[in-house]
Order: sequence, then C-alpha cells, then structure tokens
Amino acid sequence: MSEYLLPASEGSLAYAELYERVSSLIISTPESIASIGVPHCPKWTVKCVLSHMIGVPEDVLLGQMDGVTTEAWTQRQVDRHIEQSKNELLAIWSNTFENFKALLLKIPQPTISQFVFDQVTHEHDIRHAISQPGARDSRAIAVAEGFVRDLIARNPDPEINALADRPIIGFAFVRSFTGRRSKAQIAELGLPAETVAAFIRTSPLDIPAESIVE
Repeated sequence: MSEYLLPASEGSLAYAELYERVSSLIISTPESIASIGVPHCPKWTVKCVLSHMIGVPEDVLLGQMDGVTTEAWTQRQVDRHIEQSKNELLAIWSNTFENFKALLLKIPQPTISQFVFDQVTHEHDIRHAISQPGARDSRAIAVAEGFVRDLIARNPDPEINALADRPIIGFAFVRSFTGRRSKAQIAELGLPAETVAAFIRTSPLDIPAESIVE
C-alpha cells in the first residue's frame, strides 16, 4: 500500500464519525440554512451539498454508478432530493447509513479514502457556509490528507510530485490542494501556487479566483 494512504479501517471509522458529526450539526440548525449558498460550490446551496453527501452512499447501495464522479452523476443526486426538507434528508441519511455501514469495511483502498476525501471536503464547505467551523483535526481530515498526498506522489510531473512531502499538514494541506484556496492563499502558506494550480487542473476541481476565508 502507498506510504501515504491510511489503512482502509481508518477510512471506515472516519466516515462513521463524519456521519454522526455532520448529521448532529445539521439537525441543530434551522430549516432556513438549507437555502444558504455555498461559496466553495457556487452553483449549490447547503441542501444541494447535503443531497450529494447522502446521494453517494445511496448510489453505491443501489448500484447507480453510471457516470460515477461526473458532474451529471452528482447533479442527479441533488435533483432527486430537491423537494425534501432538511429533516427529511437527515432521515434518509440515517436509513442509508444503517444499510451502508456494513459495506464500509469491505471498501478497499484507495476507494475508501477517496470517498472520505469527498465527504470531508463537503463537510467543511457546509461548515463555512453556515459559519460553524470545527473538526479540523478529525480522522476524516487525516484520511483525506493521505489520499491527496498519494495522488500528488503518483503525478508524473516531477514538480508536482515533489509537493507530496511538503511539511504543511492537515486541514491547511487538504484545503489548499482541493480548490478551496485562491492562488494568493496558497502562496501565503509557502507553496508554489502555479504548481498547485497545475495539479488541481488534473482534477474536476477549480481554484477560486478570489480568496475565501474560512
């Protein structure tokens, strides 16, 4: 296994913790937060992001993997939950998690880390949108960091490849390499902004034109 990826069991635990954490966070907020725009996902509201977070394990359980990870695939997840309230979505997520948790331990690397990476990225997108920061040192962040470092280490460009061992760690590392920081913010951390941008261009992600302060 890659030197960067954490064991698959860590990914399973990370998602279980994330589910409990995010569902508790959302249930404690008013229904009105569902319509708040998400700066890191400018086409989506909080409800859209939550629908995607719920929709991924739903689609895995249902075998609906046609176009997996594409914009069309994620948009279908958003569209099918468009009429549901925040509390209805949480009830669906609870039921989905009960069915999904048995599968968690069977998901191999790097798939489990990629899944946790996506989920924790959107956890913090929502936290930023509703001004509820927290959990920046979670197990999910550690799993996501390992996944991103592994991707960087496997990039054929030697300048990108060299970024895998940069000493910036945790939340700052994950957000910098996943299109959640502007070039100016990336440079402030001492990272080569253009090289980071070149890495991000190899993914479906984009760097925001303006700094978004979390």
